[in-house]
Parts: sequence; structure tokens; C-alpha cells
Amino acid sequence: MKTIIKNGIVVTSGSIFKADILIEGESITSISSHITQESADKIINAEGQYVFPGGIDVHTHLEWPLMDTETADDFVSGTKAAAVGGITSIINFTKPEIGASLIPTQEEWIEKGKKSVIDYGLHAIINHYSDRVLEELPILAETYGVGSIKLFMAYKGEMMVNDLEMYKIMKKAGELGIITNVHAENGDIIDEMIAQALAEGKTDPIYHGYTRPTIMEAEATGRALAIAEAANAPIYIVHVSCAEALEKVVEAKKRGVQAFAETCPQYLVLDISYLDQPNFEGGKYVCSPPLREKWNQDALWNGLQTGIISVAGSDHCPFRYEGQKTMGKDDFSKIPNGLPGLEDIFSILYHFGVHKGRISLNKFVEIISTNPAKLFGLTKKGDISIGKDADIVVFDPNRSRVITAECQYQNVDYNAYEGMKVQGVITNVLSRGEVIVKDGQFIGDLARGKYLHRSRVQNQESMANLQKDGQFREPVK
Repeated sequence: MKTIIKNGIVVTSGSIFKADILIEGESITSISSHITQESADKIINAEGQYVFPGGIDVHTHLEWPLMDTETADDFVSGTKAAAVGGITSIINFTKPEIGASLIPTQEEWIEKGKKSVIDYGLHAIINHYSDRVLEELPILAETYGVGSIKLFMAYKGEMMVNDLEMYKIMKKAGELGIITNVHAENGDIIDEMIAQALAEGKTDPIYHGYTRPTIMEAEATGRALAIAEAANAPIYIVHVSCAEALEKVVEAKKRGVQAFAETCPQYLVLDISYLDQPNFEGGKYVCSPPLREKWNQDALWNGLQTGIISVAGSDHCPFRYEGQKTMGKDDFSKIPNGLPGLEDIFSILYHFGVHKGRISLNKFVEIISTNPAKLFGLTKKGDISIGKDADIVVFDPNRSRVITAECQYQNVDYNAYEGMKVQGVITNVLSRGEVIVKDGQFIGDLARGKYLHRSRVQNQESMANLQKDGQFREPVK
């Protein structure tokens, strides 16, 4: 199968140019100012449109059990939503039972992911420490191509590890070239603040925000970075939501720590006022860390622009409002934590970033595609160049759309960005050379996604380069 994308404006992390792209089978085989059409099976006319590498969302929670329920999107609905939204690869988190072996957990989640319509990888969550965990890390890396794990500093009794356990796990991971994702909030103090609020009869969603203050995110972020420094291990702080936590990343980078940060669209465009809505509407916006005061957004956008924040991930952890979010109607601590975002992260970042003049087109590609590929060992993804997988998004910047739950693929009964008008419309999405989205409709085959066996060598080389790029910036004010 030969496909030619004609007359598009190709945008990569380093360049912008008009060109034709030849795709043969699953790969890009030629990029030229003019490619003849005679032998092509399919022609896509991209005149006046941007041609981006497919988005890579490295922070998703599909089919994820949490708080006596499970996220509303499985690997079918979730990856369809991703594809329609310009995401052509995801890395989902596993969810092991306490004390369970990492190996059968990994195999279970690989099997779950076979329903995916796009390519998928897995981060291995580790929620306990044992000698067996350390013994299984090399097997995860070598046999299953897992180049990343995740540790939690919150959710005691379910996912949280202590500082010593974190140090031992990170040290072993670092020796293996595995990067550690960290959820950085001070779980012990947050649990006490939640208990105090409930004892005082404070049950509304806004108290979710008040009991998880920025100082507790910043404290845990600084502590995690110090542990990574002591362990001589690379660290990736997920979902940075506030300026105080970002300062800790800046300080660590200045010390030479292999420290990387991610933020999410909800922290870039939503704020704590969304939690303070009447009739439990605020329950829709409960996530952790919580939405912050609006002024933090400028610091986060600046972090993306300067390279202090390397990646934007959706933290797609969707729960339906009716029947799931409403579990916590009388007690905010029982509201399942998480927002839907996989379908709209591409559009949100483009509109509020590029269109609003906060980041360049090249920076947009860097944070939504190229950096995720480099950091997490996706050697065939993240760029438009010869030999790469033909994961491509054709995007019309002259059209606009309104985000609404009425026409989304996400299996939720609301949209966190409801009613927002965003500039730019995705017209075609290709995954390994196959057109799977046309004009907002998924047209691909089911269960076509491939499991991504990731490279740790690429991880280490790319981390060194990214570290250099973001190391000596001034602190974000």
C-alpha cells in the first residue's frame, strides 16, 4: 500500500517546510518537494494544512480500577477517542494488586491492550517493595520492553511507598536505564487534612482542593528529586500542577539531577474555581493533584516554553458523572479522582499554546510527540522522517470547532472542556500508514494496535540531551 500526502506544511520539533510525504506499508519512505502520484494507492491533499507527527500520550489510565470502581474508558473506547483526537500512541499504567508479582501483572495488561486501535505501551506501577520486585525489574525491561515504572507518594495502603522503598527501587531502576515516574504529593499529611475537613463537616468538592495544597505537592516533589539524586537515577515528575512544585524541578536540574517534568491540559486551562460549583457540579473536576489557582498557569506555560517541562500528558482517568463521580456526593474523599482528556489534549495544547502565542509550532510538536518518544524509548515514533512509523496527523489551522460531550468518543457523560471553541481541526489521522480517522470519524479496524516494546538505550541517550536543554534556566516566577 502506497500513500502520498501532498502539499502539506510539515512540522517537526526542529523545522517547518512544505513537502510531499510517501508512505509505503507502515513507514515513511520519502519526503520531497514533489513526489509523483502515478503509483500511489491513496492521495491525501494537505494543501494549506499542517502535517504533524502523531501525538503520544504517555499518561493514560484505561480500564483502571480505583476507589471501588473502574475508569469508564476501556482500551477500545479510549484508544478510539485518542485517535480521533490526534493521538497515535499511548503508554498506559498497569495496576497490580498489593504484593503481586510484576510479571503476571504485565502480561495481564498486555492482554487487555490487545483491544487497542492504536499502538500502546505500559508503565509498570510498583505499589510495594520486596526483593522480588528488584529481581523482576530486569525481566520487565529485557523481556517486556518496559523502560519506565511509577511510584506513588500518596494513597497509603493502596499505592504509596515510603522514602526508603522509593530509594531502593529507583536505584535499581537507574542501574537498568529505567526512568521512574513519580506521583508527588505528601500522602500522610494530606490524609490527615482530609480527616480533619470531614470531621468539621466539610464535604463539598472544593475541599478536595483545600486538603491537597500546593505546599504538599512541592514538598513531595523536592523530596522525590532528592531521593533520585541520591540514587543516581532519572526521574519524571508526573502532572506538575503548580509553580511551587516546578521550582523544585528547576532547582534539581541546576544540581544536575536527571529530572524531567510533565504537566497536563487541565492545569494549563482550568482552575480551582471549577471545583467550587453548586449542585455537585464541582465533582466533575476532582483530580489529583487538584486544579490550582489560575495564576499557576503562566508558570506552567513558561515551563513548557523554556523546556523545564518536557512533556504534556492527559492523565486521562475518566469517570462518568452519574453513578461514579456521584459516589462522593456526601463526602468529597469518595469522589473518584480523575478527568477525561485523551480526546482533547492535542486540540487544547494547540489552541491555548500555539494559537494564543504561548508556544511555537515546533515546541508543540516537541511536547506532544518528540519528547515523549525520546524519553520513553519509542524509537520509531515522534518525528516525520524517513524510516519512522507513518503516524501522522493532518490538521487544518483555518477551521475551528467547539468541544462538547455530545459528539465525543470518550465513554463519559461530560467533557471537562465543554463549550470551549478551539482553533484547528484534525482532518486525517494515520497510524502506521493506515488512515484511521477521517473528518472526525474513526474509520480504522478494531484491535489493530501493537504493543510497544521500548528501548532503554534510546532512553538514556535522549535523557542526556533533554537534560542539557532544560538544565540552566532561571527559576520560574
